This record gives sequence, C-alpha cells and structure tokens, in this order.
Amino acid sequence: MSTTTIDQYSESDTDESIHYRALHTGAIVGFVLGLLSVFTLVSASTTLEACLLVTPIPILGIFVSLRSLAKIRSESDQYTGKWLAIAGLALSTFFLVSGVGYGYYVYRTEVPDGYERISFEGLRPTEQDERAGHAVPPEVRALAGKRVFIKGYIRPGSAPVRTGIDQFLLVRDNNQCCFGDLSKVNYFDQMAVQITSSHRVEDTLQILRMGGILEINEQNLALGPGYPVFSLKADYAVQ
Repeated sequence: MSTTTIDQYSESDTDESIHYRALHTGAIVGFVLGLLSVFTLVSASTTLEACLLVTPIPILGIFVSLRSLAKIRSESDQYTGKWLAIAGLALSTFFLVSGVGYGYYVYRTEVPDGYERISFEGLRPTEQDERAGHAVPPEVRALAGKRVFIKGYIRPGSAPVRTGIDQFLLVRDNNQCCFGDLSKVNYFDQMAVQITSSHRVEDTLQILRMGGILEINEQNLALGPGYPVFSLKADYAVQ
C-alpha cells in the first residue's frame, strides 16, 4: 500500500514539472520599458530634441517585447507571459508615436508669427567662427534688432522676486551648465530678458518660451559673465 502511494506522488510531481512554464524575463523587461516610455510623451512638451533623446526607451521596449513574444510563441511549452509582452509592445508603440507626434506638433506651432526661431546652441560660435575672430556667429549678428523666439530657463536668483517677474537671466538648461557658479557660465548660454509687455513669468523650473527683439552687446565680452552679451526685449512669454 505504501509503495503505491509513493508512486502516485512521484507521478504527480512529474506531471507538475512537465506542465510548469516560466514567465519569460523579456516580457517583464519589455513591459517595464513600455511603462518608462511615458517619458517620451512627457518630454515632448518641452522640446522636440528632449523627446528624441528619450526615444531609445520605447524603441528598445518594442524590440525586447517582439523578441520575447516570438520566443514565447515558439516555445509555448516552456514560457508564459504572452499578454505581458503584448502590453509592453502596445505601451512602447503608443508612447513612441504619440510622443514624437506631439513633440513635432509643438515644434511646428510654438513660434508666433513674425518671430524667427533661435537656440542657445546656435548662439555658440563654431571653430570656424572662432578662427575668423567671430565671437558671435555672423548669422546671429544679422538678427540683431529683429524679433526672435528662444526657449530656456530662469536662472535661480537672477530675478528680484519669485512671482510677476519681468526681468531675469534666461539660461540654456536647468542643470548641466547654468545653475551653478555664474562665473563658469559661457556667454552664449545666457541671455538677459526684459519683458516689455504685460506678460509676467514665475520663478520655477519650467521651460520658458520667449519672443522679442534681440540685442547684441559684443563689448561685454571682455567684462565677464555678469555682463550678458545677448539680451532680449521680450513682448511674448509663455511658461
């Protein structure tokens, strides 16, 4: 009697081991990447460049999810996680398409009529400009006195108040270069802003979209970071 009982348990254990299927690791990774892909859509509201920098996340999520889905289907007796892989694939695809699409839409519509888009990167002289003795690129100098549109961040401490601000220092980014010691901030990474319209901004870490008349004061190059070379008489401000 005892032998028969042992044999029954042995057969039961064998059946369970045969039917056991492991959750495919790739399905889990793909799902997590799908969730993280939301940053593609979030960053699209700031700049198209920021959105594109995040796109490797959903692209990798799509690749991992497709690969794990193929593995699960070909070895269905060993792996499970089909719907998790499908969910990861759907999330990555959705956020990739919607993020890039929204980022492109913002890029195409954020510049008001009559303004020309510039960037802090464009204010930086190239090696060719420097060899020619041009601290300010000629194409930028040609915009002096004209309406331009530029995006950036308020440098902390550059405004006398925290709310209702109409005068501050606009800088290229809010972390990498421009929130530390002012003496280390390059002249092409900052711009003095004076709002001449009724618009006002708040001292936050949000990106600012500014438009106005560009002024260039190359004589300030020899005076240091405390004397901005570029300034903007702004009549347009969106935060």
